[in-house]
Amino acid sequence: MTSLDDVIIIQEPNSSYLTVNNVSYVQESYVHKGYTCSGEGLLLPIISEYTWSEGARAFLYLVGLLYCFMGVAIIADIFMGAIEKITSKTRKVYLTSEKEDEPEVIEVRIWSDAVANLTLMALGSSAPEILLSVIEVIGNDFEAKDLGPGTIVGSAAFNLFVISAVCVMSIPNGEERRIRDLKVFLVTAVFSVVAYLWLLIILMVTSPEEVEVWEAVVTFLLFPLLVLLAWLAERNFCGVPNKTDTSKQIELGNFQTADKLLKEKQYFRDGRLDRDGLVAFIKEVKNYPGLTDEDAAVLAASKLVESQSHSRMWYRVGAVRNMTGGRKTQPQLSTKLKEVYSAMNEHPEAPTLGDVPKVMPHQNAIIDFHAASCAVMENIGKFEVAIIRSGRTDNEVNVRVETIDGTATEDQDYIPINQVITFGPGETEKLIEVEIINDNQWEPDEEFFLKISLLYNAEKRQGVQLGRISIMEITILNDDEPGMVMFQKRGFLVKESIGKAIIPVVRKNGADGEITVKWRSIDKTAISGRDFEGGEGVLVFKHTEIEQNIEIPIIDDMTPEKDEHFEIELFDPTGGAKLGQINRTAVTITNDDDFNNVLANMMIMTNANVHALQVHHETYLSQIKDALNVNGGDIENATGMDYVMHFLTFGWKIIFSLVPPPGILGGWLCFFVSLGAIGLLTAIIGDLAATFGCLVGLKNSVTAITFVALGTSLPDTFASKTAAVQEKYADNAVGNVTGSNSVNVFLGLGAPWLIAAIVNKIRGKVFFVPAGNLGFSVGVFTGLCILCIGLLLLRRFLGVFGKAELGGNVPMKYVSGAIMISFWLIYVLCTSFQAYGYF
Repeated sequence: MTSLDDVIIIQEPNSSYLTVNNVSYVQESYVHKGYTCSGEGLLLPIISEYTWSEGARAFLYLVGLLYCFMGVAIIADIFMGAIEKITSKTRKVYLTSEKEDEPEVIEVRIWSDAVANLTLMALGSSAPEILLSVIEVIGNDFEAKDLGPGTIVGSAAFNLFVISAVCVMSIPNGEERRIRDLKVFLVTAVFSVVAYLWLLIILMVTSPEEVEVWEAVVTFLLFPLLVLLAWLAERNFCGVPNKTDTSKQIELGNFQTADKLLKEKQYFRDGRLDRDGLVAFIKEVKNYPGLTDEDAAVLAASKLVESQSHSRMWYRVGAVRNMTGGRKTQPQLSTKLKEVYSAMNEHPEAPTLGDVPKVMPHQNAIIDFHAASCAVMENIGKFEVAIIRSGRTDNEVNVRVETIDGTATEDQDYIPINQVITFGPGETEKLIEVEIINDNQWEPDEEFFLKISLLYNAEKRQGVQLGRISIMEITILNDDEPGMVMFQKRGFLVKESIGKAIIPVVRKNGADGEITVKWRSIDKTAISGRDFEGGEGVLVFKHTEIEQNIEIPIIDDMTPEKDEHFEIELFDPTGGAKLGQINRTAVTITNDDDFNNVLANMMIMTNANVHALQVHHETYLSQIKDALNVNGGDIENATGMDYVMHFLTFGWKIIFSLVPPPGILGGWLCFFVSLGAIGLLTAIIGDLAATFGCLVGLKNSVTAITFVALGTSLPDTFASKTAAVQEKYADNAVGNVTGSNSVNVFLGLGAPWLIAAIVNKIRGKVFFVPAGNLGFSVGVFTGLCILCIGLLLLRRFLGVFGKAELGGNVPMKYVSGAIMISFWLIYVLCTSFQAYGYF
């Protein structure tokens, strides 16, 4: 046995090894905390990674970083659901109405848009960056490090330069978006510059490389000052007063009277579901045949969502859910409903879905097909379809005609069409040539569609609108007989409030040549002139046309009465056609006593569809159900990418579904629990980013402005792009970026610096903040920030850009976007080079 006196222990200076009797051993402290990059994190590593290769560790830390970015996006989704619940609180306002004893009641939001955007909503989108900076300072014993401040400035650079560029370039050609509330934007823009100039003054002028308590206090207090000034700008306290009472206008938001809503065809006032609006909307939807009540309810929900004003937070939640396969915030329409959606929005004056304007024949030319459908033989080759012009005929008008696949597909069954048709003054009919491909292979009857649409150019849309038949169905069949004409059914049931009864007459067993058939109405218990506007007429079926409609106006006398009916008879066909078996049909006019029941069911279905689209959950059950199911349970509309992303993020969704839903305690409990979860996850992200950067040789300041800034800002990029395309104004796309950047400094640096400065003051120490790379980064960003904001303002006021911040002149919008992206590249390269001592 060797005695202790015989043991020889040798430890080399600055070495992790001990030599015992010529045998080398690794010190235990080195195995746990002494190996490469093991001391970069606050919480990580949990286990010893001493035996792992640096390449494997770098890869795992990168994967973990990306996965945690998805996790923080999902918990931020829940966090912003709580904010939406809090800021959506309303109060009732009573207005006078026609009924003296029943005042009209509307609900208005308590939270000001400017205050909500700069406080809770800004915190919701910037919480990861802000908490990363706070946790880093506290975890480093109240001493400054590079990752938190670098992420604040890097995220601001990405938001201002890249997101603005994406929004400028993503607007469809021929369209533009302007910032509506320019005063609020100017306040936040000035503060976004002042915030970073103030950082330069702190770091380099008043107390170089040191943050004193008063400086941290001023930084933090600039936040409430920004909120106050933005609120004053929103309320127009600092400008020329409007001609009307602005305080009441702001109080009531976008409230409009019923008469104005009726004139402008806005069915749902302020995006709220009401009975009269739903009745008008259902009547309009029912003009499109083949739609069920469920389809109408989905379209009504789409209309409601479109009518509502949305915050930047709503778009961010939608972007996160699109990225993670979650429940969408917008209705998912089937192909059929998308066609109706498109057709109902063709007219340029239509403000929202469902608005089909009144026909004004003395002001506009009315363009539509001669018939709603036609049938042709597969071996017909080429044939002509008539496009009819009615109404105004003294001007030149243009429309686009294009084909849409049905069961027949382009280039296999027919030659596709996409061309512009021009009607000169006095022209009332144009023929368009359609070519059918004969493939000599037996196939069942197939159909495709011709669609008329207005041109994108606003000038070309003046003086022209679409008629009722803007989509024509073409059926490919094998038949060369003139055919027979008949009614589809022996009887039709219509509501008294329908407006016009559309009675289809079909041509069967052939569609060759032009034929005509006469019709007449026959009074029964319903009398022409009292209950309906009858008479007689002639239907013309051109070659290949297989369906025409008889339109009978129904008179709604708004009085309760029994069901009444009249008949319509077909007679005297020409062109070789014959009358079919059903040459007479009965039209029964029912009173609307049961309409209330139908309307009540529609209200319930529409409310259910809208409720399913809200961004927050009221109960644990709905929250957990959404977490468990791809696309929130809407499997029918889920895409392959939805399934992939749902699988990848399933763990996060299950964990965060246990957070109290916003429906509890007005959303405040969810707010604080989510904030704590974001803080914990942010601490892990900070450890992952710092360790990854160390392993690959990146300094924390470079890691912050690249990997971390991009990871936290990516959802905002998709959200802003969606807002830019869908909104009428640019406020939610780029208007909030400057405010968010200001809040990042005032809270993300002001709060942790204030805490650290006070703690170090108590300890009798100085709160040291190295000004080197941070000061250089802030200086470069501030200069480029002024240039970028100046470019946005130039775009607003100069005609060469289209006098709008977003979109406008096509070449110039891409030039503007390229300039903004170059600003970001310059910032990243200059800051990185300085970090490595090249500047």
